[in-house]
Amino acid sequence: MIAEVIVDIAASETDRIYDYLCDDDAVVGSRVRAPFGGKTVPGFIMKLKNTTDYPTEKLKKVISCPDELPALNRECLMLAEKITARYRVPKALSLRLFLPTEMRTGKVRELMRSYASLAVEFEEIKLSKTAKNQLGAAEYLRDNGKTDCAFLNHAYPGGVAGLEKKGYVKITKEQLLRDPYKTVEGEKVERVLTEDQIRAVQTIERDERTVQLLHGVTGSGKTEIYLTLIAKCLQEGKSSIFLVPEISLTPQMLSQLRARFGKNAAILHSGLSAGERFDEWWRLRTGEAKIAIGARSAVFAPLENLGVIIVDEEHDSSYSSETAPRYNTFDVALLRAKYNNCKLVLGSATPSVETYKRASEGEFSLIRLNKRINKRPLPEIVIADMRREVRRGNNSAFSAALKEEIEKCLLEGNQAILFLNRRGYSQTVICKECGYVAKCEACDVSLTYHREENCLKCHYCGGKYNMLSACPDCGGKKLSYAGTGTQRVVADLQKLYPTARILRMDNDTTSGKEGHYKILKTFAEKKADILVGTQMIAKGHDFPSVTLVGILDADMSLHFSDYRSGERTFQLLTQVAGRSGRAEEKGKVVLQTFDPENDVLRFATRYDYEGFYKNEISLRGAMAFPPFSKIVRVMVTSEDDKKALEGLRNVYFALEKLYTEQTEKFLFFNKMRAPIKKIQNKYRYQVLMRISDMSVLPEIYAACADARERDVLVSVEENPSSLS
Repeated sequence: MIAEVIVDIAASETDRIYDYLCDDDAVVGSRVRAPFGGKTVPGFIMKLKNTTDYPTEKLKKVISCPDELPALNRECLMLAEKITARYRVPKALSLRLFLPTEMRTGKVRELMRSYASLAVEFEEIKLSKTAKNQLGAAEYLRDNGKTDCAFLNHAYPGGVAGLEKKGYVKITKEQLLRDPYKTVEGEKVERVLTEDQIRAVQTIERDERTVQLLHGVTGSGKTEIYLTLIAKCLQEGKSSIFLVPEISLTPQMLSQLRARFGKNAAILHSGLSAGERFDEWWRLRTGEAKIAIGARSAVFAPLENLGVIIVDEEHDSSYSSETAPRYNTFDVALLRAKYNNCKLVLGSATPSVETYKRASEGEFSLIRLNKRINKRPLPEIVIADMRREVRRGNNSAFSAALKEEIEKCLLEGNQAILFLNRRGYSQTVICKECGYVAKCEACDVSLTYHREENCLKCHYCGGKYNMLSACPDCGGKKLSYAGTGTQRVVADLQKLYPTARILRMDNDTTSGKEGHYKILKTFAEKKADILVGTQMIAKGHDFPSVTLVGILDADMSLHFSDYRSGERTFQLLTQVAGRSGRAEEKGKVVLQTFDPENDVLRFATRYDYEGFYKNEISLRGAMAFPPFSKIVRVMVTSEDDKKALEGLRNVYFALEKLYTEQTEKFLFFNKMRAPIKKIQNKYRYQVLMRISDMSVLPEIYAACADARERDVLVSVEENPSSLS
């Protein structure tokens, strides 16, 4: 038998099929170890055949991996082919999306444990009086049944081996599953769907369109609709994928799924250990678990016979991959939904403008949930004009209105959430004498001061630097701290409210897979009064005792040089405001801004998504921005500035030829240095395009693929989530 194999080397030189000999029982999609270039490398069987054009005697033989099932099913292989063609990347790079990294490289396997049990009746065992450990082990097995050999060997050294030698004990090996969230157990709550929820479920089931947009205000019960759809799929013997934007949301959602579906739910995300990810992946592949929950990468879960794919908070930018292949999760989910003839449900209180346009025009089904569960009112949003605060001499991070509401909240025994999308103590360290700003050596960005560790950190590459005692340029000692981060907010709160229990949730406090879960669990159990955090606290969390949300810098994302800055600000403000007043007591939100007349903030304070959408879509239409066009950015990076510049020239000339031949398909075309000139010691240049005709897109990818060179990375991004 001849196997067509793709070797797991992501390079254009090796991106082709290689023929190998294989055993007759080989299966398409199986992992193999293939002799290649003087060493053995991992690979995948893409096809099996009986003949080859290559001399058979010269073919090498692959070694099959001992998997109980082929690692990649036919759907995975189909998706990999489509991703390869769509994004012009090596096949190996596409296939890697479907497997845990350590499994691919053979660095992790099943965790096997040996267990001992009696092979005969205890009365049949004949032992000498000196064999005390054998007798002790036999008695333990008689009283307790099958037992872990490691425990018995520790308690009765040599006892099990002696009993096995005499035929009194049999040893069996069993796989021990590594559970990533042993402590996550949900409380089973019987919920009755409201009329709006029942209508939503029925619409999703009956509507013939593949994509269903569930547009529900925060607290409207979207999660219960998701769980009902998953339950119906399980009843029909089908599987489900449930995607959430942030890893921080995953344990909370997992607890709800486990409460309802037990071990049928498996979790997939980058925060797990290699062994945990391996075991969860195999539980899904074998069908032991039928629900995959996780962030973006869980869209590649090895499930078959899908009944529904759910993308919660569909508007979130984290659903776009920032590494090759730069796929959009929606595109992959849609391919899977069509392959399995199942529904793709997108949920959001603030859908992306592109998605809402397609839904309002009838391409997607649109289901609205305009009321919170039990008709609870949405929290009142009060605007605090920070210009007035400054004029009154208040230069702190907290307005008078916010301080008053925090005091009231604490006195009433309720909880508060304060949102600031900037971690660290202060954003920059500046010398007052010469204007020097501390910058990262590897990235063209300023360093952030972290007081707890007394160091400067780069939030792009993770680099750490000792705190400055004097200016390195002029030797001056007058160093000032500009900008406020979450660390500083906590420090200021502790001074204002010394008896308050305060938690902080950002990338610095949530290391480890249970970092998010522990903080959220502590807050949910009311062991803290105030939670200060970045955008990871803004989405999906349900804390009944939270009656106050403070948004400290509502303008932060409003004035970025990005066509989506207004949309992102509206989404973030609406999401974080929705954390308040989710139980019986009415909630309140204090929104601090230096631009209170801004249209985006005006729509956000009224929860007026329709008004915001109509305003935004008219602006985009007038300027021919997405969804009326597509922005394409070709990024050229290299550790050598001259090579990066030369790479830019090659790419630009290839694309310029395309632009000259098909000018009518382009609205904008130019080359430039990237706004952040260097990240992680890589110099960055870009070609920016805005195209009105999508038929030119494959040619752009092809031109960039042909222009790639050694030591220069060329990547194509469509509607990039960040233009920095």
